[in-house]
Amino acid sequence: MQDRDYTLIIDKSGSMSTPDQAGGKNRWETAEESTLALARKCEQFDPDGITVYLFSSRFKRYSNVTSSRVAQIFQENEPAGSTNLAGVLKDATDQYFQRKASGQTKANGETILVITDGEPDDRKGVMRAIIEASRQMERDEELGISLIQVGSDPTATRFLRALDDELQGAGAKFDIVDTITLDDMADMTLSEVLLNAVSD
Repeated sequence: MQDRDYTLIIDKSGSMSTPDQAGGKNRWETAEESTLALARKCEQFDPDGITVYLFSSRFKRYSNVTSSRVAQIFQENEPAGSTNLAGVLKDATDQYFQRKASGQTKANGETILVITDGEPDDRKGVMRAIIEASRQMERDEELGISLIQVGSDPTATRFLRALDDELQGAGAKFDIVDTITLDDMADMTLSEVLLNAVSD
């Protein structure tokens, strides 16, 4: 975990207000709890905080987010709109390679964690963003993308699994995607899943 940067991308499409999480919470509230847990964990290693993106049809980027800022970010945003994952993913990977080119990345690279509940608007765009990012990489472990599904939309599950299993056949240089679905989480909370993904 040390000497690595963490970026968290959170879906704020309309369906994130679905109240199907433990304790009667909706997906958005669960995402806030998990963001807080992740920010606290990363602060132990990196006092600069994490980068957080919230996305639906458009996205918003917050830099150097520490645990004290999480509540405010979630208050400023509400679930609404569609799931333009391709746009935000491309921005996050472009940011990484720009920082790398100017010598500002950490020695161990970066992990991008995506919390989403539905199928993206542009499936091909998402695949293209990941494949293009993999082709700019020099080593396998420098950039990792963990896609974490909240909710149980079966088409989203199938698509996320395909990103995990099929991109190397489609031209990706490295297998940089790891997908975690509701079934994989078993009895873990979303916070625990996030923390596992960063320490794995």
